[in-house]
Amino acid sequence: MNAEKTPFWRDSRIVKVIIQILVVSTILVLMAIFWNNLVNNFRQLGLTFGFGFIVDPDLNSRFNIGDTLIPYQPTDPYYRAILVGLLNSLRVMITGIILAFFLGIIIGLGRLSNNWLVQKMATVYVETIRNTPLLLQLFFWYFAVFLKFPKIDDPLILFRSIFLSNQGIYIPFPLANVQTLSAIIALLLGGIIAFFIWQRQTQVIIQQGVTGKFYNIALIVIGLLSILIIFLGLDWQFPIYDSQIKRIQDGLNLSPEFATLLTGLTIYTAGFIAEVVRSGIQSVSKGQWEAAEALGLNSSLVMRLVIFPQALWVMIPPLTSEFLNLVKNSSLAVAIGYNDIYAISNTISNQTGKSVEMLLIVMVTYLVFNLIISSGMNWLNRTVQLKEK
Repeated sequence: MNAEKTPFWRDSRIVKVIIQILVVSTILVLMAIFWNNLVNNFRQLGLTFGFGFIVDPDLNSRFNIGDTLIPYQPTDPYYRAILVGLLNSLRVMITGIILAFFLGIIIGLGRLSNNWLVQKMATVYVETIRNTPLLLQLFFWYFAVFLKFPKIDDPLILFRSIFLSNQGIYIPFPLANVQTLSAIIALLLGGIIAFFIWQRQTQVIIQQGVTGKFYNIALIVIGLLSILIIFLGLDWQFPIYDSQIKRIQDGLNLSPEFATLLTGLTIYTAGFIAEVVRSGIQSVSKGQWEAAEALGLNSSLVMRLVIFPQALWVMIPPLTSEFLNLVKNSSLAVAIGYNDIYAISNTISNQTGKSVEMLLIVMVTYLVFNLIISSGMNWLNRTVQLKEK
């Protein structure tokens, strides 16, 4: 007997393909409708869609930018202003992610501390920061802290080299010359050597159960040499207050807007990262702690070799979300007047009427930033997963 052929509408494989085709077709139709409406609206308003105005040398930006990492003049084309905003955003995002990560680890470990005072202080920090709006915190740091610093003609001086005023924070910064470049290369080489020594020490501890005095001494020597290179090798430029013109010269100037945004994002995101760290460490079973201690490892080695590597499996996915949130929250810079990519795009759209084009540029910019972070964190997540044999 010949088997009865199943109708295609009852074949699950064919039905799944048909459903996917219908979904994709619906999305394409909706996109075509939206695009058609956009084109018609532009035509009715007498506008044109295009990005040529960005590189047009005859169109000048015509506005000043306070924070610039590269030379910029109001007579520059719009692409120059967009590039300045892009670099300003990257400066906040990269620095904020690094600072928030390390501060979050410290606060997270503080919540697990056996010291009652440290634990309560960390708990108060987390509960306060996580339960107040970020925008409110930014306003606090801006209006109640950084703008309340002394005036520029009477700045607050810390350690004879850090100047605090309502026009910004001035700190020492290395000059861009051969001496500084050589010192940075030496620091990088020292860091690479220390990493391999640290890896070798970890293998010795796992295989032989001893820390190895030679490795400890080598790491200490590299650490001391690195400190000497930082203080003596780098060609530091110290800020100087000129009493005649009542200005602070040289050094690195961190504007109140930049300092506010960086401080607010760091402290706010660190509160969430601290909970990620705490929950990740607590997810490791108690038996792992007891087994590691039974081998004679001290508390620092237990955390470094046993607990923290296992906690990373749990921590990395939510850490990725917190890093992405910091990138997106940086767009609140417009509230305090910091010239990031979002704020500059708003100004350009107001001048040119190219609001749709500038909105697309901002959307693509944040999308690319987040995709890069997500890809990097996903790669890190794969590297720390257990490899089954």
